[in-house]
Amino acid sequence: PVVITLFISSVPKMAAFAMAFRLLQTGLGELHGDWSQMLAVLAVLSIVIGNVIAIAQTNIKRMLAYSTISHMGFVLLGLLPGTADGYGAGMFYVIVYSLMSAAAFGMVILLSARGVEAENLEDFKGLNQRNNWYAAVMAMVMFSMAGVPVFVGFFAKWLVIKAALDAGMAWLAIVAVVFSVVGAFYYLRVVKLMYFDEPVTEAPIEAPVDFRAVLSLNGVMMLGLGIFSSSLIAICMSSFGA
Repeated sequence: PVVITLFISSVPKMAAFAMAFRLLQTGLGELHGDWSQMLAVLAVLSIVIGNVIAIAQTNIKRMLAYSTISHMGFVLLGLLPGTADGYGAGMFYVIVYSLMSAAAFGMVILLSARGVEAENLEDFKGLNQRNNWYAAVMAMVMFSMAGVPVFVGFFAKWLVIKAALDAGMAWLAIVAVVFSVVGAFYYLRVVKLMYFDEPVTEAPIEAPVDFRAVLSLNGVMMLGLGIFSSSLIAICMSSFGA
């Protein structure tokens, strides 16, 4: 079910990041030179494979699932340097990604009706004609995931890429930038479907008021946190003494 997928796709990420930080920094801190190279390979594989496979998907849940792999590769960029700035950047990325993922899967739940889940990309066709507000919410989420400037996802990617650059891993930063552009294709494809294609159904979008309110707030946060990201970034950095 989508609700379970939503939980798995967002909440455990923070716990996984905390565990990775504790393991790498506290347990293996003195072996940074050894594990950083292995982590670099894993980061590249995650970013490349996740984005390439996601492009081929027509099922939006699978697309988001494979994109998760690439996003976790970006989180690894923050862990790689073994510095306070890197860990802070990684933490910021995990928080932002959890919000983006929750909003994206929330839109899937919203468009599902009568027990039939809106699994395919074509279910988002013409969403702007059915409800222009929810189309705008989904667009903000997709722009943020793609790393479009102004949206919070851009700052999350910039911080982890900067951490890699500061650690002297320019080649890794280049890979991340290139595949950020590649990944933007399948996110912007969703926006194109919502605004430039005809809807496959005229059925009204129905959901509880509280669910719609939370989803709307989550979507607006993609832009709000982008404009006012400095406070959250400062909190993440200070958590590691940066």
